[in-house]
Amino acid sequence: MTQDLFRQDAYLTECSATVTGIHEHGIVLDRSVFYPLGGGQAGDAGELRLADGTVITIADTRKGKDAEGRPTADIVHVPAPGQDALLATLQLGTALTARIDWARRHRLMRFHTTTHLLCHLVPVPVNGCSITPDYARLDLALTDPLDKDALNAGIAALVAAAHPVTIGAITDAELDANPSLVKSMSVSPPRGSGTVRTVRIGETTLVDLQPCGGTHVANTAEIGRIVVTKIEKKSATTRRVILGFQEAPPASPSAPPP
Repeated sequence: MTQDLFRQDAYLTECSATVTGIHEHGIVLDRSVFYPLGGGQAGDAGELRLADGTVITIADTRKGKDAEGRPTADIVHVPAPGQDALLATLQLGTALTARIDWARRHRLMRFHTTTHLLCHLVPVPVNGCSITPDYARLDLALTDPLDKDALNAGIAALVAAAHPVTIGAITDAELDANPSLVKSMSVSPPRGSGTVRTVRIGETTLVDLQPCGGTHVANTAEIGRIVVTKIEKKSATTRRVILGFQEAPPASPSAPPP
């Protein structure tokens, strides 16, 4: 079982860890800051640095599975190709430092938080999502067309309002009593521990509250320049909203010398 440190602190970029498993799919550690693919969010990339300076590049992170393909509590760090010689020297019990690609993770956090803002702006069920370092998409159960300019104005206003983003938890019973908190039709909140992790946007004013296991920024102001780049009609009952980074406006030309 891997202790998932990113659940408590999405800003933790590295940690000390010990190798507890090595198999064909990747490397398992006793604790990790790497987020595994899940809930629509891509898995983290980064590196594992050994005490002697050896670096194993991690290209992806996945949830572990047992021999029957059932999910486990392990987090599997998937090495980039071409490192067979390094991996052959790795042993159980090896101490190392696990370090994520922070710039990539931060882009994922910004996109993921923006999808929650879209859930506030368009309060309908979500039937699919994908969050990558370069773009995000949200599929909304909707028949009416959407106005891209209106959505961008709404996102910009929520970003400018600098709403705090906080992690909390509710009991399974509380979630059962408030089923509307679950926005996603395709991903069910993880149950079994008695509590479900939640993400809340807004303090005095509630913007969004829903179960979510992903990583997010601490304040909407940190999202920065993310906009709706495209809206597609995927079916008669689904509208796909695609988010991207807005290019910074070109610098004004220098004034000619007097």
